[in-house]
Amino acid sequence: MAQYSRIEVASVMKENGMVPLFYHPDVELGKKVLKACYDGGSRLMEFTARGDFAYEVFLELNKYAIKELPGMVMGVGSITDAAAASLFMQMGANFIVTPSLREDIAIACNRRKVLWSPGCGSLAEINRAEEMGCEIIKLFPGSTYGPGYVKAIKGPQPWTSVMPTGGVSTDEANLKGWFDAGVTCVGMGSQLISKDILANKDFAGLENRVRDTLALIKKLRG
Repeated sequence: MAQYSRIEVASVMKENGMVPLFYHPDVELGKKVLKACYDGGSRLMEFTARGDFAYEVFLELNKYAIKELPGMVMGVGSITDAAAASLFMQMGANFIVTPSLREDIAIACNRRKVLWSPGCGSLAEINRAEEMGCEIIKLFPGSTYGPGYVKAIKGPQPWTSVMPTGGVSTDEANLKGWFDAGVTCVGMGSQLISKDILANKDFAGLENRVRDTLALIKKLRG
């Protein structure tokens, strides 16, 4: 069961302004990444379930978060069908992120009042997601659409909450563009948790990068 309701998760996303994305098959390395992000101030983590037996890794990471990292909200990304969403929700996933808009996933998550964030591109997809109860849509791939697209959407639809993923970096100019356009939060993967950090096991460096990025987002929001 999820530890947090979809409204609580949406509030944390809005407050933090950033959702780190991460996948690695090594549970112990995953715990260190999770701890570094937590110590850096993040209260969210999207585990991108892309590898074989990813559910086993997520299960252990979520148990660790519940026991050792109070307030850490663990979710799962790269979910492509309702069966997978249900499996991860049984393991306590607090939110589900998908690469595309899937009504079957919306139904499964809404039944349990778990936040789901579907990958959308067109305005029609965004509107349909909101009609199905979506709180925060994932603009994907963000690099294809850019901040200008978000600004254009927010004009006629100021109520739409957007989380771009892909094309987001820790660079101040990049983040300023997104937040000036009106995004609610950003999803950030390898630009935050880089291959070099993982290869060198530079968890102190990751903690500092997360802390600095969250501080920058806070400053940009004014």
